[in-house]
Amino acid sequence: MSDDQAGLQLRSLVTRDGKLEISLARVPTPEPGADEVVVRVEASPLNPSDLGLLFGGADMRTATVSGSPTSPVVTATIPENIAAAMAGRVGQSMPVGNEGAGVVVRAGSSAEAQALLGRTVAVLGGAMYTQYRTVKTIQCLALPEGTTPAEGASCFVNPLTALGMVETMRREGHTALVHTAAASNLGQMLLRICIADGVSLVNIVRKPEQEDLLRGAGARYVCNSSSPAFMAELTEALAATGATIAFDAIGGGRLASDILTCMERAAVAAMTEYSRYGSPTTKQVYIYGSLDRGPAELARDYGMSWGVGGWLLTPFLKKIGFEAGQKLRARVLAELKTTFASHYTRTVSLAEALTLEAIAAYGKTGTGEKYLIDPSKS
Repeated sequence: MSDDQAGLQLRSLVTRDGKLEISLARVPTPEPGADEVVVRVEASPLNPSDLGLLFGGADMRTATVSGSPTSPVVTATIPENIAAAMAGRVGQSMPVGNEGAGVVVRAGSSAEAQALLGRTVAVLGGAMYTQYRTVKTIQCLALPEGTTPAEGASCFVNPLTALGMVETMRREGHTALVHTAAASNLGQMLLRICIADGVSLVNIVRKPEQEDLLRGAGARYVCNSSSPAFMAELTEALAATGATIAFDAIGGGRLASDILTCMERAAVAAMTEYSRYGSPTTKQVYIYGSLDRGPAELARDYGMSWGVGGWLLTPFLKKIGFEAGQKLRARVLAELKTTFASHYTRTVSLAEALTLEAIAAYGKTGTGEKYLIDPSKS
């Protein structure tokens, strides 16, 4: 491809001396193969799932910026206790960005590729913090006419994760679920899905304004983990809903254990006979995020019928198979501007994403502070 169709790409590098470097590089755009297209990326979200790769475990409070406003270089220190986990990345300049959307500007010779030429598509392909991205047609989701790249940028990770949680609940024989960090974009999507599908959902938040937000959106069960009455209120909500599966975005600390404890209390209260092994009701917490990077602490006061595990979108989609995954994607498309609408605090260019101000905002992964990168923005 000609030089004028090369593009800037955001790169994350872990150096041998324990530093993180985030910079912009001009990279060539590969010519599309028969079943490939070139997408001019115009919107890509900064999801929490992107930040682990982007920041490489560095303490971003140590971050400094050098270079120029159009070609910044962010440098930060990686703590010694995390450096070992980053050993496999040392010396590798890695592209970042799970998903995004844009316009197909070049297409391969296949009928499927040619049909996408000029269309606005969403892409799940990695390396999306870039101006041009060559991807296979199967990685593209053609968006309905009139849909902007910004509206379609987040139509994979959060929507499919929320749908995947409900599908996992059903496949594992549960009838209601619990979700932490429930006021997030993903949490609000999950709430809308559960309301539409008649599924009881217990929402866990940590601030009063988040309680108000979810109750205003129709949530019936909202528990504030910072409240002195949290354990009692959560147990009451679990008893009312029968929720025995939870999806935890926090990861570290006692929250997963507290959820299991309250599930056990609710289940034991319904038992007619005592058992020294606790309730036989299966209780499951899946950790799918790491908002708290500390260790998960388990109190082990919830009998013997329980489990804690990890949950990720990609293995889930592989597990359910292509056809089932396509049904989920079809629902996302049909409800893209309603159930699965995402809202962003700010849209930034690639260079603006590397300012200390922006990093401090989206690095907190706080509710109402979701950023969108527009690589085509100067």
